[in-house]
Amino acid sequence: MRCCLFLRIVNFAALTVLSLGAHAQTKEPVQAPTPNPLGSQPLSTSWQFQADASPLPTGQSAVLTLADAEARALKNQPRLLAQQFRAQAANKRITEYRSGYFPQMFGNLTAVDANGDTAVAAGALTTSSISTRAAGGASLVQMITDFGHTSNLVQSARFNAQAAGQDEESVRQAVLMNVQEAYFAAQAADSVRKTAQAVLDFRSVTLRQLNALAQSQLRSTLDVQFAQVMVSEAELAVVRAESTVQKAQAQLAASMGEEGASNYALVDEPLPPSPDSEPSGYIQQAIADRPDLKGLRLHSESASHEARAETDRNFPSVNALASGGEVPIHDSTIHRDYGAVGININVPIFTGGLYTSRAAEAHFEAKAADNDASLREVEIVRDVRMAWADARDAYLQIAVTQRLVDQANVAMRLAQARYDAGLGSIVELNQAELNQTSALITAASARFDYLRSMSAFQFARGDLH
Repeated sequence: MRCCLFLRIVNFAALTVLSLGAHAQTKEPVQAPTPNPLGSQPLSTSWQFQADASPLPTGQSAVLTLADAEARALKNQPRLLAQQFRAQAANKRITEYRSGYFPQMFGNLTAVDANGDTAVAAGALTTSSISTRAAGGASLVQMITDFGHTSNLVQSARFNAQAAGQDEESVRQAVLMNVQEAYFAAQAADSVRKTAQAVLDFRSVTLRQLNALAQSQLRSTLDVQFAQVMVSEAELAVVRAESTVQKAQAQLAASMGEEGASNYALVDEPLPPSPDSEPSGYIQQAIADRPDLKGLRLHSESASHEARAETDRNFPSVNALASGGEVPIHDSTIHRDYGAVGININVPIFTGGLYTSRAAEAHFEAKAADNDASLREVEIVRDVRMAWADARDAYLQIAVTQRLVDQANVAMRLAQARYDAGLGSIVELNQAELNQTSALITAASARFDYLRSMSAFQFARGDLH
């Protein structure tokens, strides 16, 4: 027993000397602090990693804040620009329908070379004379009343324009949500990449140390092989993390409406407070503020007025008419000038069911629009509850993942101590490393998962500005 104890003491002393020698040769610290994605104090453990959280060099990347990303998206996003043009077009329809209130005047220039004094005799009940002439004049039509048809069309256009404005606001909030989600996803991917790189650096140092110990016959080649496997796995994780970063950066650029390749250094945003313990207040806020629900309600009002306008087509329309002009070239059947005023009453008697069918169609469309608004209200209640639950869950996961990192670091220290004392195997040590790496990557993503969940929660409430 004394001999075994003596050999263990010798092995431990040799391991310490070789570790210090390898540390001096590589000029890399064996013990480095853990990347701390949650912003808490670093843990005091000999098996912690440090990811370089400094931004990329200025020549390789541009610093981008969340506010800058949102401003770019609101300026460049084609989806929002298209909706803005639709809103402008909807406002023009108000003027289009209001034109029926004003006089309609038309100018005419006519020249006719007739085959003698004749008349149109076929195709009509009455005849109309045709004379050789050249004349110029104007005609005017003024609508006196159409029993509400035009006024209902104007009201329908106004509600439709207001609905288009709410649709624009809904698209605007959707664009902001997409930008925020892409921004936080890119930050999470970059944090995972830095963590994976720190793990790779640490395992590379460990592999060099084990190689040195194996050459001195203080460790077996099996330990070296296991360390090489762990390094290869870390390299694979770095490759995958780099690919994820590139995809996240591309998604961020697309959410801002930009086509060119980019490599942004993103600035951290403060964590918002946790949602309340009950979602009822948020549901009421969403029903009152959601622009898409407001838009559907306005579309329903617009459809109701359009249905009334179609019903009003069955009533008469009364128009005042006026016409006058000069006929410098004419035959004996026409005077040199002309003028007349009158009133025309247009009474629909039989249209083959056209007006009745159009009115019925418009009423059905109004009912459908009303039910669309009711369905959206149900969906909003569901979305708010789900987004609230996701946000609460993501907030609680921040503290849980930090505790997971703490526990993984403690387990790693114990596994390392057992391995150094010859009581544990390399398999046990590698498993502890894997657990620690998984905990670090989970913690690196937890903060940004919460930020993305809060962005979706604000969108569900209609409170994303």
